Amino acid sequence: MAAQPTPARPNVVFISVDDMNDWVGCLGGYEGVQTPNIDKLAKRGVLFSNAHCASPLCNPSRTALFTGLSPATSGVYNNDQYWRPNLPQTVSLPSHFKANGYRTAGAGKIFHHTVGMNPPDQWDDFQLQQFDDPWYRRADWFPWNKKIPAPKGHPFNGLADFPGEFDWGTPPAADAEYGDMEAVRYAERFLKQEQTKPFFLAVGLWHPHIPMYSPKRFFDLYPQDDVRVPRVPEDDLKDIPSVGQELAAFRRVEVERIFKERKWSDAVRAYLAAISFADEMVGQVVSAIDRSPQAANTVVVFWSDNGWHLGEKRHWHKSTLWQRSTHVPLIMDGPMVRDRGKARRQPVSLLDLYPTMVDLCGLPVRPQLEGISLKPQLLSSSANRRPAVITYLNGNHAAVTERYRYIRYHDGGEELYDRQADPNEWNNRASDAKLTKVKADLAQWFPKSNADPVPERTAFEFDFATHTYRKK
Repeated sequence: MAAQPTPARPNVVFISVDDMNDWVGCLGGYEGVQTPNIDKLAKRGVLFSNAHCASPLCNPSRTALFTGLSPATSGVYNNDQYWRPNLPQTVSLPSHFKANGYRTAGAGKIFHHTVGMNPPDQWDDFQLQQFDDPWYRRADWFPWNKKIPAPKGHPFNGLADFPGEFDWGTPPAADAEYGDMEAVRYAERFLKQEQTKPFFLAVGLWHPHIPMYSPKRFFDLYPQDDVRVPRVPEDDLKDIPSVGQELAAFRRVEVERIFKERKWSDAVRAYLAAISFADEMVGQVVSAIDRSPQAANTVVVFWSDNGWHLGEKRHWHKSTLWQRSTHVPLIMDGPMVRDRGKARRQPVSLLDLYPTMVDLCGLPVRPQLEGISLKPQLLSSSANRRPAVITYLNGNHAAVTERYRYIRYHDGGEELYDRQADPNEWNNRASDAKLTKVKADLAQWFPKSNADPVPERTAFEFDFATHTYRKK
């Protein structure tokens, strides 16, 4: 009997968005949101409808995903911590692909977008993030970015003297001139090329991250009178422990200004428009994959780094351990998928993506990885999972199951929500004696120790030309 040919190792295309919560059609977070391309991908692949970030902030979330280490292990808890000089022995996901025969390429925001976070030796080719607000971007954080004067009409949301990137509206630019379109075009060019070996392509979109800039036609999808703002009970924070109160109050000046200026509906509309703009760009990348010669043997992974509050808990931004901040869209499609179009409701973490790629692509196993492969869920919608654990800053954790969310802060403060009965997480039941066992069962999944925070960028001298770090 003739030997069967060894299947070619699959290609991988990572498509990421930034700060997209569950206001996506297939997740049902906002009725009426228009995300036809993301919804189509969910129907043809697998939607993980209970997916959560490892940390609800850009840098710790992305560092966890691409190193396979939770913040409690790495000590990377905030946006101002380099991972490479602090974790010099760590092999990132793209580096692991590259070391094992893959061509690695990327564009846009993959790791955190500030300088020093995305070492170029991980990639065979990489196109840096282009920004829609180069009049704001700091030269020391974005040395590839040419700073220009702000255009006429800025700030476009009409709120003068607001923090730099906290803006929304339609700049005087054609659709093709938006920064994310540079990443889309890069992906389209790459996918047209003849490939001599398997590839890992990462396409990072900025939207719907602030500033929430989108072409007018996306705002037109959401007439102002039809926009619904989240319901926020006046007493929603009364049963929240002190650390949770502090996290909710972070940058509260912005949400208070939005409320005071009666811009809430306007800002929500801008977020919806930015989601739909991102959806169209996701659709363009997926279409380019489908047209490519490698389409039949390509794994597609769509994800967001964290969620986003739009006034819930009197908070605007991410950086909390509640559902609105941790729940993210995660969809996978590829030749190994079974039970297509059937959502997986088990809790999963973005920390699971590195071991999943190792599993699907036959890469050498890395014992250091802390997530668990999603391959069983790709094959069966009934496979069991452990709770998803989320960490924000040092010592604050949440554990999520299909029913419960348990939060415990570094000072022992607790929150427990029965999400089946209370999907908005308005009623903290941590003091309910009947639920003591639920808390104990979930607490066992929290990290057994918490790494000290690694030094921040100010502890290093960084040279962009050589991409080297020197401890001061």
